[in-house]
Amino acid sequence: MGNHKDLFSEEAIAKVKDMAKDIKTCMFCTELSVRPVPTRPMAVSEVDDNGNLWFISSAESNKNFEIKHDNEVQLIFAENSGAKYLSLLGEAVIYTDQSHVDDIWKPVAKAWFEEGKKDPNATVIKVIPKDAYYWDTKNGKMIAMLKMAASAVTGKKADIGVEGKLNVE
Repeated sequence: MGNHKDLFSEEAIAKVKDMAKDIKTCMFCTELSVRPVPTRPMAVSEVDDNGNLWFISSAESNKNFEIKHDNEVQLIFAENSGAKYLSLLGEAVIYTDQSHVDDIWKPVAKAWFEEGKKDPNATVIKVIPKDAYYWDTKNGKMIAMLKMAASAVTGKKADIGVEGKLNVE
């Protein structure tokens, strides 16, 4: 039915950028071998042209401590209203220099830092994608719902979504 499409290189990076920018917030998972996996919501500050995802974080956070111990992370994006989902496994790198903070700072981050972007605890986390998988509707959620309704009436299988691996390397 054509519901599987793996994407590579520029096309995969474009899909990561599009989905991460559209959904904006992910569940940021660290210490993937621990049960339950430590997970918290994080807003993406930026997705660069290489598909790397950038976040503002506190040097004092559990997340930063956990990344220093094990830098493999998983990001899970879900937008139910648009039926878009992205699971990304990657390597996290923490930057403590002011230039990185200045580059991706968003005013909303001030809620977590008393001194704003000049706060000494403000750090930046870069996640370099290593493996990713996506699920998306082909024509948007409204068309998908109409196709599901038609399928229920006709008994024919609906072709409503697409999924596949994203190879950004």
